[in-house]
Amino acid sequence: MEAQPRLGSPGRTGVTANEDHSAGLLENQLSVEDFAKIQMAFEAPEPRKKNCMSREEFMQKMTEVVGWGTQEDYGELFDKVDVAQDGFINWDKLTSFILLSLYEKDERTKAAVVPRWKGLEFLPGKHKDTIQKVIFLKSSSHYLTISKEGLVGIWKENLKLQETFPITSDTTKLKHLWVTSLVSLENVNKIAVAFTSKEICFYDLQSKGEFPCQYKLQGLKGTPICMDYWYDPLDANQSILSFGDTTGKVQAIVFMAALISLFERPASSGADEEVTMTITWAELLSGCHKCCHVLGHKLHHGDWVRQVTYSASLDAIISSTTSNTNSVVLAWREKAKKHLKIASIHIAQGIHAFDYHSGLNLIATAGINNKVCLWNPYVVSKPVGVLWGHSASVIAVQFFKERKQLFSFSRDKVLRLWDIQHQLSIQRIACSFPKGQDFRCLFHFDEAHARLFISFNNQLALLAMSSNASRRVRSHEKPVTCVLYNSRLKQVISSDVGSTVSFWMIDTGQKIKQFTGCHGNAEISTMALDANETRLLTGSTDGTVKVWDFNGYCHHTLSVGQDGAVDISQILVLKKTILITGWERAITVFRPQNFNRFLLQSEEWKGGAQHQEDVLCAAFLPPQTLATGSYDGEIVLWNNSTENAHHVLHPDYQRLLKSKSDTEHDSLLGAERSRSTCCMADQAALAAPTLGIDTNGNHAVMKLCFLEARKYSAATGGANLVSCGGSGYVRFWDTFKRQLLSEFLAHSGAGSIIMSTDKSNRYLTTGDLDGWLKIWNIEEYCLNSSENKITQAPTLIRSFQPHEDRISSLEMCERAGHLLILSSSADCNICVTGVCDAPIWTFGQGNHWHINCLSLPKKEANLIESEIQEESMSVKPLFSEEESCLEQTEHSLLNKKNKDGSTCKRRDQIVTDGNDERDVFPVPSTSSSPRCQMSVKKKQQVVGLCASALKACYCEGTFRLLSIRGLKELPQVKKPALLLHPEKFFSEEPEEEHPQIPALPLLSESLKAVFDEKNLFPKEILDRERKVKELYQETSGEVGIKRNKKQS
Repeated sequence: MEAQPRLGSPGRTGVTANEDHSAGLLENQLSVEDFAKIQMAFEAPEPRKKNCMSREEFMQKMTEVVGWGTQEDYGELFDKVDVAQDGFINWDKLTSFILLSLYEKDERTKAAVVPRWKGLEFLPGKHKDTIQKVIFLKSSSHYLTISKEGLVGIWKENLKLQETFPITSDTTKLKHLWVTSLVSLENVNKIAVAFTSKEICFYDLQSKGEFPCQYKLQGLKGTPICMDYWYDPLDANQSILSFGDTTGKVQAIVFMAALISLFERPASSGADEEVTMTITWAELLSGCHKCCHVLGHKLHHGDWVRQVTYSASLDAIISSTTSNTNSVVLAWREKAKKHLKIASIHIAQGIHAFDYHSGLNLIATAGINNKVCLWNPYVVSKPVGVLWGHSASVIAVQFFKERKQLFSFSRDKVLRLWDIQHQLSIQRIACSFPKGQDFRCLFHFDEAHARLFISFNNQLALLAMSSNASRRVRSHEKPVTCVLYNSRLKQVISSDVGSTVSFWMIDTGQKIKQFTGCHGNAEISTMALDANETRLLTGSTDGTVKVWDFNGYCHHTLSVGQDGAVDISQILVLKKTILITGWERAITVFRPQNFNRFLLQSEEWKGGAQHQEDVLCAAFLPPQTLATGSYDGEIVLWNNSTENAHHVLHPDYQRLLKSKSDTEHDSLLGAERSRSTCCMADQAALAAPTLGIDTNGNHAVMKLCFLEARKYSAATGGANLVSCGGSGYVRFWDTFKRQLLSEFLAHSGAGSIIMSTDKSNRYLTTGDLDGWLKIWNIEEYCLNSSENKITQAPTLIRSFQPHEDRISSLEMCERAGHLLILSSSADCNICVTGVCDAPIWTFGQGNHWHINCLSLPKKEANLIESEIQEESMSVKPLFSEEESCLEQTEHSLLNKKNKDGSTCKRRDQIVTDGNDERDVFPVPSTSSSPRCQMSVKKKQQVVGLCASALKACYCEGTFRLLSIRGLKELPQVKKPALLLHPEKFFSEEPEEEHPQIPALPLLSESLKAVFDEKNLFPKEILDRERKVKELYQETSGEVGIKRNKKQS
C-alpha cells in the first residue's frame, strides 16, 4: 500500500512502507532549484552580512519561497539544523546539515557496496614454475591449480593442500613441453589441458589417484595458449570448447552429445575407457565425428590470442590480442550459414585481458595504455565508459557480477574496485605483493566463496572477503569508547578511539554533527556532561580533559597527566569540583575558581591517596557522599565537602579511616570520645583485616551507581549503592550501615562487566566483554537489610547480544514516555533498544526510525503516580523564576559565556543554599489535586521515614559526631492571667479632654509681618556669628596699623 504524496509537492510520488524512510524526508526531496530559492531567501541586503531566521520565520518563508511542503515539515527541518537550540539558523548552518546528511548517506552506501578484506595470505604450495590456472571443481568442492611444468595441486575447500602430482606420467615428455592452459568440463567431470606440443588432453576426474587421460587431440596448427568451456545448464549435452593459439586462430569445438561421449570411439577400441583415444584435428575438420563439429576464424592475423570465451547471451565467441587492430573480436554464427560473422574493436596499444557481464551487456578491457574501457558489444566504434585511475598498464579485469562492480589489476600491483553505474573507483588495495618487475600474473575471483586469487609466478596469494562485513552497519569507523544522552537537546553523543565525537538524533538515529581530531590522534576514553548539559567534557589518553560547547569550540583544557599519557576512566562533574579518576591511587580535582584561564592544572585532593590500587570509578550521592572504587575491589566513602575519607568497603572486609582533621578533633574531645554516637561505635567496632591485595582484578570495581531514588534507605536499611566489575559480579551495598547486602553472578565467564541504571532505579542493565546485555528488575531488590548476604539474583527481564565485541559504555534514558537503553561497543556500533522485547536499532543504519512509533512498553501507572507524588513534594523555589535562573548560572561550574556573550540558562532546576551538591530534601506540599494526594497511611510512612532519614543523614559526613536523641515531652503550660481574665487588662478607659491646638496665622498676615532674623535662627548660631565678626574686625584693624608703620 502506497503512502499519499506530500501536499503541494509537484511531481513527487509517495513513499511506500517498505521503502527507506529517509527518502520521504523533506531534505531528501528538495531539488537544486529549491536550494537556489532557499539561498536567495537567506541573502542579506547588505554584503558580507549573514541573514538569520527564527523557527516561525523560516517556516513561513520557506513555504512561500519553495512553493510546496507544509510548515510542519519545515519546522522539523529547522529543529534538525538548530542542533544547539540557538533559536535561529542561517544559510551556513543549513548547508552544513545537508552536506553532513549526504556524507552519512554516502558512507552508508559505501559500507553496503564496498567489500572488506582480510589480510593478504600466501598459500603454501609445491609449484616450482609459473601457475597457469586456478579453478574450482563444484562436483568435489576442491580447488585445482596447475603450473607450467605440469604439476597439479588439489586443495580442499578450506584451502589446505591435499596432494600434488604431475599431470602425465611421461616424465621425458614433460621436459620438452609446457602446460599453457586448463579448463574444467563440469558437466562430464573432466578437465582439458593444453600443451606446447600443440595438443589438448582430456582427463577423467572420477578415477582414484592420478587423473587418467581419456582423449588426446593432436595435429593442431598452432600452440593453444588459452581455453574456455561452456555448457548449457538446461541441456548438458550441448557444450562448446573454445581456444586460441599462437598463430592468431580462434577455434571452437561444439559438442552435441557430451554426456554420452565427447568424441566417437572407433569400433576396434571396444568399451575400455582407460585406453587413451587419440583424435587428430584433421578428423574433426573432415566431420568424421558426428557428435561434434568445428568453428573458427583467423582474423587476428598471426598475433597471439591472449584470451577467449564463449558468451551464451550473445551467442558469440569473444577473443583478444595485444595488437592495436582487432584487439577484441566478436564472432557469431548466423542460422543456415557455415562461416562466422565478425565484429572488431580496435584499441590503441592493445589489451591484456577482458571480461563480459551479461546482465549489464558490457565488455571491460584491460588496456596497455593504463585505461579500463567499457564497451557495448553492439556498438564497437567507441567505448561507453573509460575508467581512469591506474598509473601502469592494466593486466587483468573481472566483473563482480552480483554487485555489478569490476576488479582491475595493474602492472604496478595495485588492485582497484570500480562502481560500474557511477564509473568511479570505490576501493584501492595496494597490498604487500612480492617485489620484482618481471612476473607472470594470474587473476581469478571466486565469487561463490568471495575469494580473490592472484598468482605471482609460482606463488599464489589469497584475498578473502570478510563474511557479511560489506552489509554490516557501522556507527563509527573505529571502536566506540563512550556514549551519552543529552536530555536537553534530545541527542546521543558518542566518541571513538580515533578522537571523533558524533552527535545523533535519538528520535530518528540520524547523524547531525561530527567533530574530528578532538584530541589529535589520541583516543577519547570517556566523556561527561555538565549539570546544565550545555558543555561536553572529553577525556583522552594524551593526558588532557577538554571542555567543549556544542558548536565545536574548546573553552578549557585540563591537564591531568603530568608525565604524558594516562588512562582516564571517568569524569565526574559536581557543583564545586571536577573529579577525574583512572590512572593513580588518588583523585585528581579541578576547582571552579581557576576556570578563568584556558589551560588549567589540577589541584591537590585534601584527602590524599586512600586506595592501595588505581581508582577506576566514582559516584556521588547528595548531599555530600562520594564513593570511589579501585582495581583491588575497595570502595572508599568520602565526605565531598571536607574531602576526607571515613570508611572502606570490600567484599571480604570493612575498615574505618581517620583523616588528619578527625585525629585532631579526637584529641580535643578527650573524655567525650567515650560517649560517641551509636553510629561511630559501629564504625569503631570494625577492624581492617590483613588481607593480600587483589592483583588479578577479580574484585576490580569498574562502575559505581548510587540508587538516588531510594531516598529513605537510611531508615529501612536497604541498599543504596551498586558496584560491578571483575568476574562478572554485581554487589548491592548499604553505605549507612557499611554492609554488603547482596552479591550475585550476572555474567558467567565473561570477565569484567559494566552497568547502568535508570533514574527511578527500577532497572539495572549490565554488559560484558562478549557484547551481551542483561536487564534486571531491581525495584523490590534489597529494600531491607538482613544479617545474611543475599546471593539470589534479581528478576532477569531480558538477555540479548546487540554487539559482536566488548560493550564499552551503557546509558539508560527516557524519551517520549519510553525507557531506552543506549550501548556502545568496540565493534564500532551504537545501539538503542527498550527494556522488554523491543527492536534493536543501530545508529548509522539506512532506515531511520521513529521513537514515537516504537512499540516499547510505556511506564506503568503506579510508576507515573509515584513520580507525580514526588513532584508534589518538591521544594518551592526561594526566588522568582528569573532570579532562580540567574542564581543557577552563577553557581554552574562550566556554564561560561559563549563567544557571542550569551549565557545559557535552565529554568527547570532549583538552586538552594546549604551543603547539598545537587538537590534538596523534599518537603510535602499542600496540593489539593486528587491525583497528587497520598493516602493517610502513605503520608504517615513518609513522615516517619523523613525523620529517620534525617537522623541517619546526620550520622554521616560533617555532623556524624553529633548525638541526636528524641525530644522530651513538655509539661502542660498554664494559661496566663491575661487569657483567663481579659477584662482586667483590656477594659475601656474614660475619654480625657485634650488641650486645644492654637490656629495657625493666615498666609497674608505672615507675608506682611516684618522679617526678624532673631526669630528665624537659634540664639547659639547668632552668638557665634557675632563673635566671628568681632574677631575679624579686630584682626583687620591690627593688620592696617602694621602696614601704616611700614610705609612711614
